[in-house]
Amino acid sequence: MTSAAPGATSTTPNEPAIRRLLRATEIDTRMLGMIAALVLIWVGFNVYTQVQTGESLFLTPRNLWNLSVQTSSIAIMATGMVLVIVMRHIDLSVGSIIGFVSTIIGVAQVRIMPAYLGLDNPAIWILSVFIALAIGAAIGALHGSLVAYVGIPAFIVTLGAQLFWRGAAWWVTTGQTIAPLDPRFALMGGGPHGSIGATASWALCLLACVVIVFSLYAGRQRRARFRFPQRPMWAEYLIGVVGCLIVVGATAVMNAYPWPERVAAAYAEAKHIPVPEGGLIIPTGYAIPVLIALVIGVAMTFLARRTRFGRYVYATGGNPEAAELAGINTKRLTVLVFALMGTLAAVAACIDSARLDSATNVLGQLDELYTIAAAVIGGTSLAGGVGTIYGAIIGALVIQSLQSGMVLLGFDSAFQQMVVGVVLVGAVGIDTFYRRRTAKG
Repeated sequence: MTSAAPGATSTTPNEPAIRRLLRATEIDTRMLGMIAALVLIWVGFNVYTQVQTGESLFLTPRNLWNLSVQTSSIAIMATGMVLVIVMRHIDLSVGSIIGFVSTIIGVAQVRIMPAYLGLDNPAIWILSVFIALAIGAAIGALHGSLVAYVGIPAFIVTLGAQLFWRGAAWWVTTGQTIAPLDPRFALMGGGPHGSIGATASWALCLLACVVIVFSLYAGRQRRARFRFPQRPMWAEYLIGVVGCLIVVGATAVMNAYPWPERVAAAYAEAKHIPVPEGGLIIPTGYAIPVLIALVIGVAMTFLARRTRFGRYVYATGGNPEAAELAGINTKRLTVLVFALMGTLAAVAACIDSARLDSATNVLGQLDELYTIAAAVIGGTSLAGGVGTIYGAIIGALVIQSLQSGMVLLGFDSAFQQMVVGVVLVGAVGIDTFYRRRTAKG
């Protein structure tokens, strides 16, 4: 009788092909479920618009490009909400933080800094971003301190903060809309000028494929070093090919959306570029807010999975009492997690303000619910201890896809909120069923 080689992945005789594939590739079945739901939503809306209008409106480069931009701010906040919920807390204030921070940004850019730095000073947008991040982190740290050191439940703290910061946002501007913002700052919101173009997008695509291949190689080397079970080589190749195909496909879609005709014509006139008979076609490429969301997603994944901070967060969420007995400073950890959440809300405030090219106290309304929904739909358990960053990003894409599709079909905003509410309750129900089934198994 021969034994399996060290590190080999065990298989069961007569095991179904699908189960063998999932076991070999170590793909999370819940993630596959989310992706399947996302594909179903996309195809469903595309078919429905085809039937209603005679043309496909959802699966077009224009709509998918806009969808990616619209998803970015919720996706950014959802990555932080994962850690908050993993630690068995909740943050209902992120939408109001967006509104408050955006008004501070607007007042600083339009009324204060030009008086000292002069109009069109390039330092204005940089200082605005730093001010936003500092305010967001300070607000989050304040919330975390009340939860950790005063002992007030996070639900109550952030519910009160939701009302307080929304009122403070109105107080800063007395309900006025502050515009226009610094043109360099506005690039953070996307648009034709707030994108990197075709060449840079393909270069980024190539870099992403290299990173995917290197990550698989490094992961295999790390497993061998610690004598952990290895995936079969065919599974490694499959993951690498599928990952690269997704990146290439996404890049092709982003580059397939050209600048609007009038914007391209104005650009050609300003640059003295001759316009061809069919018009000037300028590929848009990846938008800057999408790139910000991707970078934050990668950074948050690394923070959650590869750092002591991330391990402590999950350990505390899994069993707070055991974490304290193990010497983890859970109170300090709570403050840091809420401060991180506030910082990410400030990033979202910058993106949303830049996209509108204005600051208003109503910005971010209901975003706290969409953020929580994205995290929960992405597999984060409200019981704590379980959640993934990539799941939250996919959850944000699901939420925004539903909203985008309903807008294309002309559904009333009240109906849109009803659908999101049903999806959120359904996601929590699925999570509860999954945990019960796992516990029984």
